[in-house]
Amino acid sequence: MNARLDALGTDLGPKFAKYIVSASRAVSGSTLPEATRELVNIRASQINGCGGCLDMHVKEAAHAGETPLRLALVAAWRETTVFTEAERAALELTEQGTRLADGGDVTDEVWARAAEHYDQEQLMALVCQISVINAFNRLNVIIRQRGGDYRVGQLG
Repeated sequence: MNARLDALGTDLGPKFAKYIVSASRAVSGSTLPEATRELVNIRASQINGCGGCLDMHVKEAAHAGETPLRLALVAAWRETTVFTEAERAALELTEQGTRLADGGDVTDEVWARAAEHYDQEQLMALVCQISVINAFNRLNVIIRQRGGDYRVGQLG
């Protein structure tokens, strides 16, 4: 299956991507740990079936020092012991924030668990990261952007 559209080969695609990447960079400048940001990216991309984003974020996380075991267990984080309580709270918030159509809400309990581990700036960064990766996922899934060819650092 090939991509339906070469988004970067259009006039609008690079302009649009520039703004989403800019939003992502704003989050990367926050105090939210890089490992948490990548776990969020990976989990949302798993839920949304975005091979392009999974390819990128698994490789970037591994390059940044994430262990193969933790990367392999992200999808089953509830049944593992390798994630911190803070990471577990971020992953749970990611799942509910990504599955809005399924559950319709992020529960107060999930929000409270995240707020136990993250300050207001970090919570905002989490919400923004969940939003940005979902935007990227939707773009890639709609145009069928496949994963597998990403090289670490390829997109700056």
